Amino acid sequence: MLLAEIGVIWYRFSMTQDTKEILRRIENWPQEDQEELIEVAREIEARRTGVYVLSDEENAALNEALRSRRASDEEVAAFWKRHGVA
Repeated sequence: MLLAEIGVIWYRFSMTQDTKEILRRIENWPQEDQEELIEVAREIEARRTGVYVLSDEENAALNEALRSRRASDEEVAAFWKRHGVA
């Protein structure tokens, strides 16, 4: 637990002042804008880590597609390309 707390503290101190300021202002943004920011942040994280985490909507859409039919190789490749992973 102590290590996790230290990690959180270190992370907070490692953010730039500009990052801290924009995070404070985001609370007042409309929900739609916050959701857009989440998508952009996911894309940045995927680019940095090589791992893309699906949003709830993307996950639901993929599950529905799998239940109704199998996606073609081209459709799967296009999906990953849209998210900067392919």
